[in-house]
Order: sequence, then structure tokens, then C-alpha cells
Amino acid sequence: MMSGSKRIGLIAGWGRFPFEVAYALQQAGHQVYCLGIAGHVERSLSRFCKEFQVSGLTRLGAHLRFFRRHGITQVTMAGKIHKVLLFQRNFLWRNIPDWTCIRTYFPHFVTGRKDRNDDSLLMAVVSEYESQGISITAATDLVPRLLASEGQMTGPRMSASLEKDVAYGWRIAKEIGRLDIGQSVAVKGRAVLAVEAVEGTDQCIRRAGMLCPSGGFTLVKVAKPQQDMRFDVPTIGVGTVQSMLQAGGKTLVIEAGKTIVVDHEQVVRFANKHGVTIVAVSDERICCPQPIAA
Repeated sequence: MMSGSKRIGLIAGWGRFPFEVAYALQQAGHQVYCLGIAGHVERSLSRFCKEFQVSGLTRLGAHLRFFRRHGITQVTMAGKIHKVLLFQRNFLWRNIPDWTCIRTYFPHFVTGRKDRNDDSLLMAVVSEYESQGISITAATDLVPRLLASEGQMTGPRMSASLEKDVAYGWRIAKEIGRLDIGQSVAVKGRAVLAVEAVEGTDQCIRRAGMLCPSGGFTLVKVAKPQQDMRFDVPTIGVGTVQSMLQAGGKTLVIEAGKTIVVDHEQVVRFANKHGVTIVAVSDERICCPQPIAA
């Protein structure tokens, strides 16, 4: 956590993560100036903020003006942006972009010179902010306690067969991350049931449940090998465990030190109550296996 009081900007999307970040910054004595993304952010977040404004996803110029108006030179991002919205019919007509947004994303959505992968789209935002004298800082640098520590969070120690599933799923998940496809893969018996793409983790879990009605599958969720911790960091919460429970999944494996656990105590309590195992594993351990302490 940073020392000393200062103004910090927050770009807030969907979920509980923005609440954890805003609350932690407020408790540390910082003033939070929040720009919430319309259709994603919960307005109750405003109680942790000095200033709070909601703006459309495609109003990039308005976002920058909000932060400049309040003298913000450091911004962090927290919360999910539902990328599937970009592919809905008439999305641009319903969310008319401002000139800054058009100029920034022209190569991605008009000329096609650049792709629309998460990293490409988010780096375009970073570049535009930096050109305006605003740096983007990883939320986990500001609130490091949100990152999962290595070890068993819930449930019994993994069996030898489950260890093999995890190692297999880990390699697949790292590869789809390297290709900037997604972060999660569902496996059972060293067979891939579902791979996460634009739909997100919860939908990947549900699809695995549909394809494996006998249940008992494992979800492996990792950071990309090239992960930029400023955005799109792997995140789990109570909703993730609920999705696992409803789909019949039994084990959730996340990457230690690179995965955010939102509402940690509630996650552990809910998983223990319903028999869902959660383990945080390091990349080094997968390469050089050692028993996980119970």
C-alpha cells in the first residue's frame, strides 16, 4: 500500500473488486476519484469516493477530462468490462463513441490494422492516458493483500490423479493465455472440457457442467505468461465458487501471487460449506512439483 495521502483515480467496472480497492485506498487516507463504466459499475461505490461519475464505455475523452479536471495523475483499474458487448448488434449506435475513442480505436475497429484482443485494446487506453500525463498503476500494487498466497485455501489435499489434471490444465491455460484467448480451462481426466474466451470464466464453468453432467471437474485459472498486472488480472470471488457448485465442479486452482481473491473470507467460508476445493499454486511448483501443505 502506498504511504501518504494523495488523489488517486479509479476506473471501475463490474463486480466487487472496485469496492475492495476503493475501500482500501480510502482507509489509507487517499482521496478516490472514480469514473464508473455505465452498465457495469454499482452506484453504491460512490460512498468510498471523493468524486464519482458514471460514463459510457466509449466516452474515452470524457473519462480523461474527468481525471484532468480533478488534477489526477495516477489512475488504477478495477472490475470486469463485459467484452461481449462489443460484438452485439448495433453496439456503436447505442454507445456512440466520442472523438478521442474513435481516434484511439480506429486501427482496431475500422481499418483492421490492429486486432481486438484484450491486451491490444487495453494498451491503446494506457497509451492515450500516458499521452495526457496520467499513469496507470496496477491495483495490486496499491492493495497487495488482494493477491492469493500459495497454498490450500479450502478442502483436502489434492490426490495424485488430481495433481495430474492440474498440471495438464495449467499447460493448456498458460498457452491460451499466451495467445491472449482467455485465462481458464476446465479439465477432467486430463481431457479439456471447456476453454475460456470472450464469454468469461463463469460461462466457461457452466459450459463445462453442461458437457460433463457427472461433475467432478477441475477449473484451472492462471495469469497470462505476459500478464500486465495493471489490467485483466485473473480474479475470483464468491460468484466463481457458486458457478462451480452449480455446474458440478469440485476443484478450483488459481495462480498464487497473480490472482485476485475478492471477499477472501466469504469465499473460503462458502467453499468450505459446500465442499469446493480451492488451491493457489505457483508456476514454479507446477514445473518442479512439491506437496502442497494442507
